[in-house]
Amino acid sequence: MAIKFLIEGEIDVNELDDVNCVIDFYRGKNTQSVLEGFRRQVKDFFELSPILNQYPLPLLHSVKSRIKDSEHLRDKIRRKANQGISITKENLFLEITDLIGVRVLHLYHDQFESIHNEIVKKVSDGDWAWVEKVKAYTWDPEMQSRFSSLDIGTEIKDSFYTSVHYLVKPNNKRNDICCEIQVRTLFEEIWGEIDHAINYPHKTDSFACAEQLRVLSKLVSTGTRLSDSIFRCYSEQLNKKP
Repeated sequence: MAIKFLIEGEIDVNELDDVNCVIDFYRGKNTQSVLEGFRRQVKDFFELSPILNQYPLPLLHSVKSRIKDSEHLRDKIRRKANQGISITKENLFLEITDLIGVRVLHLYHDQFESIHNEIVKKVSDGDWAWVEKVKAYTWDPEMQSRFSSLDIGTEIKDSFYTSVHYLVKPNNKRNDICCEIQVRTLFEEIWGEIDHAINYPHKTDSFACAEQLRVLSKLVSTGTRLSDSIFRCYSEQLNKKP
């Protein structure tokens, strides 16, 4: 049951039933139950981990999660088809890897390594399995070096988007559902929310907005560096106390 489109913006009416069939499958109780179960499992891991939520300063600030809206999925299927990728009920979970999204926010970058290590341990313990290698989106050479030291590949996006992405799935052969985990600082989250409002699901054609977002990404990087510096000073002060 392939979903095909003619040219961008023009849909073959005869294929609409195929699109609707995939969407109906996605909205079905069984599919939603499986997705919701894994979403809760991943979210609970972060929110309940004693290491990530230690007193007095937790490594995590907050955790967001969602299951992809069916109309956003419909739009993504269309964009995939225009790229020559046909989506069916059988390959939906393999081709669309962000049906479940969990976003992990922390205050400053020095906290990242501990968060990363806990995710890696979750996979090493056999609870989750990797869908693909961890990837960090960053334009900052210093951040690229820090990620490389953790064996994390880096990629630069034209927009200067910054975040670390993990794709994991349940460690079993029963299904292929996966969850996209995004780990970023609060400063990076502000940038991401502004970019999302302007460029999702379709990018703005405003050159000025694109340029201003690139400038904002530089400010975000400065804010994150300053946050690291503040907490390093704070930690040194605490260690000096008798």
